[in-house]
Amino acid sequence: MTSQEKTEEHPFVDIFNEDEAEQNFLLSKPVCFAIFGKPGVGKTTLAHHIAQAWKCIRVEALAVLEEHIASETTSGKMLQSMLLHGHSIPDELVTKLMIEKLNSVEVSHFGYIITEIPSLSEQAMTILQQIETIKNLKLKPDIIINIKCPDFDLCQRVSGQRQHCHTGHLYTRDQWDPEFIENRRKKRKEAQKERKVEEEGEEEEEQEEEEAFMAEMQTVAEILQHLVQRPEDYLENIEHVAQLYKETVLPSLEEVMAEHNSQYLIELDGNKLPEDHFLTVIERLKYLNLKRAAIITRLQGAEEEINDVMENEELFRSLASYKLIAPRYRWKRSRWGRTCPVSLKEGNIYPGSAEFSVSFLGKIYCPSSEAALKSFLLNPRPYLLPPMPMPPCKIFIYGPQSSGKTTLSNLLAEHYKGKVTI
Repeated sequence: MTSQEKTEEHPFVDIFNEDEAEQNFLLSKPVCFAIFGKPGVGKTTLAHHIAQAWKCIRVEALAVLEEHIASETTSGKMLQSMLLHGHSIPDELVTKLMIEKLNSVEVSHFGYIITEIPSLSEQAMTILQQIETIKNLKLKPDIIINIKCPDFDLCQRVSGQRQHCHTGHLYTRDQWDPEFIENRRKKRKEAQKERKVEEEGEEEEEQEEEEAFMAEMQTVAEILQHLVQRPEDYLENIEHVAQLYKETVLPSLEEVMAEHNSQYLIELDGNKLPEDHFLTVIERLKYLNLKRAAIITRLQGAEEEINDVMENEELFRSLASYKLIAPRYRWKRSRWGRTCPVSLKEGNIYPGSAEFSVSFLGKIYCPSSEAALKSFLLNPRPYLLPPMPMPPCKIFIYGPQSSGKTTLSNLLAEHYKGKVTI
């Protein structure tokens, strides 16, 4: 009632509260996706497109293993050693790493997209256990995408795939089979004849078409000798996997999809191109008014170097004009000023470094070190939520032995939500 009266008194006043909107975003749940469908139906390709557009994290076995190996931690060195000695990584370990990734700090900010859970392999967990794991996740999937495809169409498409033995790139039949390419060319010519095109334009178009066809055939001739068929792409193997999926996985998934809100359930035709699937999903997400994850941008000067000797006003003036998302849209100064938000959350007041400055939700933040920057890039939410920025209060309690120092410290920490360091 009060806000309505204020609006009536001052009709041209902007009632938008920027701090309130920012706090609502920091407390909001990131959008999470789960894609279901038969193996080979195109889940990974669709997940790649969605992750790029929506800035969410793809939680897949290969990506998780590569991340652990690159981190050079104890677990990463163990995985690398197993692979170098020719051993396969157990399913139990892969599943454990994927679940850890789904519950990670990074995913709690950007959200996730999963395609490999539930898996047909039941060595680590049964199908029902895998589905229960999805249901019990800290961040449950908001959008469920189900890709349907008849067995015959799926078998024909997957059995026509070939892999380049050097690059590992997959080619569909219409990309490597000269017969398919020739048929496509004939259909194109027939379509051109049906259209009424002027004679001059028709000759030029035919010449361009011929040049493009010759270039395509030359490329096919070069890669054809390097293409091989993977065992999982053999027709009999695809038929077996499709049947196994319908018998073991599909009944449980149908229960999950029936319990899910139909508004957030998207069903796609597996015979369409992945690009068409992507456009359908994006249009549906726009209709649902779901927001993408907020991106953190590192601010680095293109023309002049930033140094820590600069005064605060001069520094923020320089940072505000770097990597603008739109003309005349300058980054604003945050309430943290030049103080590192990560160290402040940990109870220390350290000045931020210009080298590690970033922008988030239109404001400038200055972490103090590479480690602080890494933590902030993974998930800035814990460092920006109220009551931050709050200066730390440190209390030192001393006295003779057995005088009650520990008891008093614990009581004060409990009352003021603090931490006891002995």
